[in-house]
Amino acid sequence: MDEKEFSQKEKREQKLAEEITADFERRREERRGEESGWLLNLHFYSGDQYCDVSPLGGLTEEDKQFYWQARRVFNHIAPTVEARLAKLERLKPKLRVRAFSDEDGDLKAAKLATGVLRYAQERADFDDVVSRVTAWAEICGSGFYKVVWDENGGRQVAENERGEPVYEGEVRISAVSAFEIYPDRLNVENIADMQSLIHAKIVSTDEVYERFGVEVESKALSELTVNAYATPSAGKLPLAGENSAALPYENGVILIERYTKPCTAFPKGRVEIVAGGKLLFTGDLPYKNGERGERVFPFVKQDCMRLPASFFGTSVVDRLIPVQRAYNAVRNRKHEFLNRLSMGVLTVEDGSVDTDELVEEGLLPGKVLVYRQGGKAPEMLDCGSVPTEFAAEETWLEKEFSLISGVSDLSQNSTPARVTSATGLQLLLSQDEARLSVTLSAMERAMKEVGRQVLRLYRQFAGNARLMTFTGENKKTQVHYFNASELSVSDVQFEAQDSTSPEEKQATILKLYEAGILTDGEGKLSVENKNRVLEAFGFGSFENARDISTLHIAKAGEENLELKRACVEIDAYDEHELHITEHTRFLLSSEFKRCQNKEEIKKRFIAHIDAHKAAMKKEV
Repeated sequence: MDEKEFSQKEKREQKLAEEITADFERRREERRGEESGWLLNLHFYSGDQYCDVSPLGGLTEEDKQFYWQARRVFNHIAPTVEARLAKLERLKPKLRVRAFSDEDGDLKAAKLATGVLRYAQERADFDDVVSRVTAWAEICGSGFYKVVWDENGGRQVAENERGEPVYEGEVRISAVSAFEIYPDRLNVENIADMQSLIHAKIVSTDEVYERFGVEVESKALSELTVNAYATPSAGKLPLAGENSAALPYENGVILIERYTKPCTAFPKGRVEIVAGGKLLFTGDLPYKNGERGERVFPFVKQDCMRLPASFFGTSVVDRLIPVQRAYNAVRNRKHEFLNRLSMGVLTVEDGSVDTDELVEEGLLPGKVLVYRQGGKAPEMLDCGSVPTEFAAEETWLEKEFSLISGVSDLSQNSTPARVTSATGLQLLLSQDEARLSVTLSAMERAMKEVGRQVLRLYRQFAGNARLMTFTGENKKTQVHYFNASELSVSDVQFEAQDSTSPEEKQATILKLYEAGILTDGEGKLSVENKNRVLEAFGFGSFENARDISTLHIAKAGEENLELKRACVEIDAYDEHELHITEHTRFLLSSEFKRCQNKEEIKKRFIAHIDAHKAAMKKEV
């Protein structure tokens, strides 16, 4: 490439970087109103509640009407949000993969996919990510998951020509706040309906150089407009125009990642990354994470509550702010009234006493008050008593918090004040579940989509011989070598935890057992039901220590794989009846029908089964 062509390339890159930066600025201006609302929610959640959105955007502090006015904060928003988060944390669903049929091949594929999913979630600390995204959704209305493939993750498998380590790679899932997401339109509800999306965040210049090898010029934080630093934490958050020392970097840049959907111009989509006015990367969308293998955005949105014709959802904090303002006002005015009653308000005749001394010292116990001879003695002003309207309004506002948030007294307090019967307590629990069902459904949908993208990324990048260790259904640690093409199951089903307590579950199981529902005609528990009962009572590992039937079934499954290649001798300690059942099930499965050399395999299986039957006769 000669100097002229190189110069033209630089100009094209510079023009593209300017276009992406201008696109980001346009989206930021369109989203300014939403962003100001999120900042207001964060201020109220953190306890800084005497602020409001200014007409020009951003937040401004509210001034006192009188210098003596009390402005204490009685924060009910934080415990209400924490109660909702605790409830959602307890009801958090768990992902597993469901087989399409009862065939052994589909069951094994589903088992493998479930193990891969659990492995990926454990490595990515998925539970913590879900908690963080849910916190963002509860406060700001929406939170986001970013699901990408980390080439430097996993075990080291080789070294390249330069002696640098090469890793097998693994999925990385991160929580992204709404402050960092900039859609191309604000009136679409789903990520799939957008043509492009920008993920922008503040990073240090060192991080840019480490990732892309490009030096960019840093800017002062006062010039940065991305509010990714605004995280829910205790203490006062910066208002509009403030430059807080608690911000992440003294100097930094905005890293802009623009994702474009596949189109005629870009059949594989487009990823463009810009920082400090320089183009750092441009290329195709790297992940085939769509339903039919198409390339889509690596983001998943989770809403607290949806808004029609709006990309960002709404949160319960939005609805609680007016109630919180009224509650603070009532409590402060009530305290001011109590201060007047306790401290008193003196009326004095002009010139009869030294008012400066009286204002400075007040009426101390034992104080000698001297007033002008012939003047009127100071006296206390009768302020009456505290109006009953204060208590009535305070009680009503407390009920409003519960009504609007969908969290009853039972969720916030261990002993509800107005409900004592068991039926009433159960009714409150049911109401809490019903009120949180919309938010819980949104969480389930988001986690389901994250699970699908995780499996699709492993299918794309895991390779032909991926080693993975995970726990099987019988609580055994299993080591699997698998081919990425085996991850053909993408139907992710949820196992949502029951809202009932463990004690209630155990009582229900005992009642079912007493009614004979869990037993067979002879009154005996099957092995499967016994294991489920023990697990419900908290003895998940006990059944594996005492019952070895699952181990025999697993051993028979391993023998099925070996019998496809060669003959296998039986062992004297085998549970022959279980082995015969498992071997016969394989001969009747569709997996056996797809095998080559079926007649030879069939002969080996029959010979093996006959050996088990002969051993059974000898034992008799």
